[in-house]
Amino acid sequence: MARWEQGAEDRLREAALALFLEHGYENVTVAQITERAGLTRRTFSRYFADKRDVLFAGSDQLPAALADALRKADAQLTPFEALLSALEQVGDMLATRVAPHAAQRQAIVEGSTELQERGRTKFAAVSDALDAALRQRGATESEANLLASVGVAIFRTAFGRWVAEPDAATYSERVRETADELTHALDRR
Repeated sequence: MARWEQGAEDRLREAALALFLEHGYENVTVAQITERAGLTRRTFSRYFADKRDVLFAGSDQLPAALADALRKADAQLTPFEALLSALEQVGDMLATRVAPHAAQRQAIVEGSTELQERGRTKFAAVSDALDAALRQRGATESEANLLASVGVAIFRTAFGRWVAEPDAATYSERVRETADELTHALDRR
């Protein structure tokens, strides 16, 4: 077998997703994933730390990417507008990367308490990063904390809607739709 097999990461991801959907995340081992992909455990370890990493690989970069986009947003934008701009920009990049497996991944995560907890941890880090970036833009502590939490809610809701109907709208359109819905709901108070 070749030392660096072309397409190995994609083969491992596709094998894992198929097995997770067939048997449930908790019932699948790394050995089963590598066997299905026709690769070795060593090859798996080159790309993923563990089987959770198949679903969350790269997610550790999301907080920094969102915070960076928020800090770089036009200085004339209000904190909320800058937040939406960052969500759209990073979300569109993320959507193009995860599009082929987004619905499968979401179904697997929804079926596992362990994975749901990992997702909550991931979004807590996103909230912290957005909070810090908003403060750097001049938002008060209270405003930054509130907007960071709202930003995470918008991100998650927009992503869920985009996954459900990826061809109906872009991710950034889903962000705007979700933000408009929130604004409308608050206006009715």
